[in-house]
Amino acid sequence: MDKRKLNWITWAVLAVAIAAAALMLSGSLNRTAHITLPPSDPPRDPSAGDGGSHGGVTVVEITPETVQAAIGSLSRPENYGRSVTVEYLWPGSGGTHELYTIVRGPWTRVDRGLPDGSTRISVTNGEQTYLWYGYGGDAEVVILPAGEFSADAEQSIPTYEDILDLPVEEIALADYRPLDVLTCIYVETTADPAGYATRYWVSVENGLLVQAERLLGEEAVYRMTSLYVDETEYDASRFTLPDGTVLLEEE
Repeated sequence: MDKRKLNWITWAVLAVAIAAAALMLSGSLNRTAHITLPPSDPPRDPSAGDGGSHGGVTVVEITPETVQAAIGSLSRPENYGRSVTVEYLWPGSGGTHELYTIVRGPWTRVDRGLPDGSTRISVTNGEQTYLWYGYGGDAEVVILPAGEFSADAEQSIPTYEDILDLPVEEIALADYRPLDVLTCIYVETTADPAGYATRYWVSVENGLLVQAERLLGEEAVYRMTSLYVDETEYDASRFTLPDGTVLLEEE
């Protein structure tokens, strides 16, 4: 074969190989640029919220500028149950409420203990809300358009996704913080014109709000805590009215 022709073929093959290598390298760089949240291991210094790789996971740096994207990437479990403690801490008029929340798909049931010892039960799917008191089969059920009866409102907890709508300048602080055995994204807002600020702890493991505080100045006037989640798929009996009407049909 002519030597010049052989050299041309050699250079052509080399050029194709270089182009293929460049494409492979480009794909590799794009993949390593993908940022995910840590499943459970806290960063070495949670208060610093430093980025980097921890246990093979690229950890997104949490700052007031990045926290909205981080929280926006989280999702709540579709099915779970958990106890929620809500404390109202106003001097002389405080109180503590214990709730049990069950979620299955679009349905949320909240059993709320009342000061007189009775239980208020609500079941909502975001369109209609069913309310009754006690566990007897003759309990009277009130049916209302959901309206303000959101699942979070029924639990008396903040809708932490509101963080996503905050102007960045209203986020005073954001970082990773351990809470009991959990790793959380912590967000603290600036005080509003009335002097109130809110603190949020969102679990990076399940995307649920696990603690929140409402502050007036330096004093907490409200606190909710719910650290432990049971990711059970509860059956339709938990979403059945006292008269036997099943709201959630089993698949």
